[in-house]
Amino acid sequence: QVQLVESGGGLEQPGGSLRLSCVASGSIFSVYTMNWYRQPPGKQRELVAAITSGGSTNYADSVKGRFTISRDNAKNTVYLQMNNLKPEDTAVYYCYDIIRIGSWPPQGYWGQGTQVTVSS
Repeated sequence: QVQLVESGGGLEQPGGSLRLSCVASGSIFSVYTMNWYRQPPGKQRELVAAITSGGSTNYADSVKGRFTISRDNAKNTVYLQMNNLKPEDTAVYYCYDIIRIGSWPPQGYWGQGTQVTVSS
């Protein structure tokens, strides 16, 4: 099986920075697209950023120029560097990876989420 574990969340002041990490472990053959989603209080989950296995990235308009997604393929880890944080970035952040196990078709796996709170 596969397990995704996020870390790096916490409380930060507006204008500050946080770096999230998500490590995938288990019987992994390949990791394809790696994503960060977030779910603000009382709202639906939304895509924040994505990175393909080739390194192409995509961002939500609300975070462009402030957030950077990156990955370390050797460690099956995806990162989200969040700069110039705003109160509206407050949410539970989830990683979502497309992973292939052995000869099975690729499928998506979610992490358990990490809370990010931006407040003075």
